[in-house]
Amino acid sequence: MISRILSNNKKIFAEYNQYRKNVFSEFSPRESEAVFYLLPWLLSINHPSCPGYVDGLKKNFRVFNIDSDIEIRKRESAFKRMFKVYDKETMLKVPEKFCWIEGLYTIGSVGTVAHTPSSDCDIWICYDKDEFDAKSWGQFNQKVNLIKDWMDIHVKLPIYFFLCDVNDVRQGNFGNVDMESSGSTQKNVLKEEFYRTCIVIMGKIPLWWVAYDEKKPFDYDQALLAMYSTEYGDYDLIDFGNLEKIEPSEYFGAALWQLQKSLTRPLKSIIKMFLLKIQLDAPDETLICHQLRHHVFTASSPTAIDPIVFTMQSIFEHYQGAKNKNKLAFLQESFFLRCGFRSYYRNQPLKKKLISDFFKKYPMNKDIKSWLNSFSKWDLDTQIDFGNRLFQFMLKVYKEIVTAHAGIASEVDRQDMTILGRRIHSCYQQKTDKVQVIPKPLDHLNLPDLTIVLDRKTWRIFPRNSMQKVVVSGTDIIYTLAFIIWNQLLDDANNINMEPNPSSVSIQEIINLCKQIKEFFGTNDVFSVDNSFYLKKEFITKLMVIVSFERNPWEKNINDLGVIYKNSWGELYVKRFSSGYDLGAFLRNLGERRWDIETSFYLQRNCTYYEKIIERTKKIMFPSIVG
Repeated sequence: MISRILSNNKKIFAEYNQYRKNVFSEFSPRESEAVFYLLPWLLSINHPSCPGYVDGLKKNFRVFNIDSDIEIRKRESAFKRMFKVYDKETMLKVPEKFCWIEGLYTIGSVGTVAHTPSSDCDIWICYDKDEFDAKSWGQFNQKVNLIKDWMDIHVKLPIYFFLCDVNDVRQGNFGNVDMESSGSTQKNVLKEEFYRTCIVIMGKIPLWWVAYDEKKPFDYDQALLAMYSTEYGDYDLIDFGNLEKIEPSEYFGAALWQLQKSLTRPLKSIIKMFLLKIQLDAPDETLICHQLRHHVFTASSPTAIDPIVFTMQSIFEHYQGAKNKNKLAFLQESFFLRCGFRSYYRNQPLKKKLISDFFKKYPMNKDIKSWLNSFSKWDLDTQIDFGNRLFQFMLKVYKEIVTAHAGIASEVDRQDMTILGRRIHSCYQQKTDKVQVIPKPLDHLNLPDLTIVLDRKTWRIFPRNSMQKVVVSGTDIIYTLAFIIWNQLLDDANNINMEPNPSSVSIQEIINLCKQIKEFFGTNDVFSVDNSFYLKKEFITKLMVIVSFERNPWEKNINDLGVIYKNSWGELYVKRFSSGYDLGAFLRNLGERRWDIETSFYLQRNCTYYEKIIERTKKIMFPSIVG
């Protein structure tokens, strides 16, 4: 009986999975070909002309079920021509010795309505570590990295591979905090997202997905026994573990993680934050992944079911009521932008239908929809304002979680909590001399041309077409330039100009300094900081000295010093010193660490005694080394 249920459910899941693939293919036709067909093929062959070739391979690798995949067989000739392989025979012959790759799976927004041109694609490459010895494991990593390198160059969609041992997934072990995972703070939260959003690219179907009976509760352990029994005799299922409930402490940690992710991807995080809050507030409710699975198996057709739309509908149903009207209205606006949806798009009929169905059920004000449709024309001020609203909204929801569930925080891994908390503070906590970071609604802003104006003693930077809206202002021009570079508000030197003013600063010197700041410090990226640094007191890692920037080239002196420095937490600061002695005292207070600071100097090239002034500045900074 159980075997028959599993077999029937596999057919329904296969239809649903194919529909998800079709959605992905509509949104990213070329990229989906690389993910669904080229990737499994490259992992399963080893040829010197093809990406992923490993010399002296001990055992080949083989994605489960690749032998019976008709679509890959149809494309193999084209793949061989792509890499100038002229052997007429198939390259997918079964080798004598090989290690199975149990399956390839996407997780997240790819293949959903939230899939946009700026989306990335996270792929779990699942294996059983018991099949790999040390050498095979090393060669497996090498092969995956070589394929990743090729795809980074040739595939427009950013693709990230995560090597996942089946046993680790089963136990919810996803490592420590890093850019794409919060380790101990999520565990089963991440597994719930996997079950809810995954697409099986190729390989075994997760047993959890088909261990379901509409008529009565289904015993997962009985399904597991059936899967391994000789009676069933079908090994195309994989056990990633059952998932019935999630501990509140995991939701709490995951909420902090989403607050952190909102630093770079707020539109993605806000929906997840609401979902976490629902599950914390109503822990006895059925998990959303269970609700989605039930819907797939009981709907008249398993197609036209989108995980993100389904999640949004669940959130709206939970928060029905007048007191949540404003909250849901803002979430609705965020969802509209998150999907990159435009009402007038015609080249994505599946996306348009799925999103339109949602907005028919939960209508949006026409003026608001028109305003959101014009996102690409929003001025900078409006974009920054929306980004601030997003972050403040996220912060409010998180504080509600903390207030209502403060007692569970102690159960979350303290080290992970420390890392996540300090990363958030490094971005938004205000400190003296710190270059503040502006929250963004999307990864990249629609950037205007900029105009610099000196108004008495205050430097102001405006969007060129809107002189009433100040981007940044201050008495220190070095700070204002550091601000626009650090916040990625200046893409190109041609996008900035300056109104005539009585100062000695030229537009060319401004452009030169901006270039040097960007080359030396880069732009704000909290995820570029190694986690270990957040477990220590911050210290300066890079420092630039700018000598007498606002003075006439003939008036340069060593007593007008601007300093930009970056610390180990990824924070940027700007300070001014009126003498070399003050700068020297500042550096001496850093102790022995000052000798490890990477340094740079800026002085106008056309100034008198250029080399002499640079040498004198270095001597102030490093008296025991220079001179």
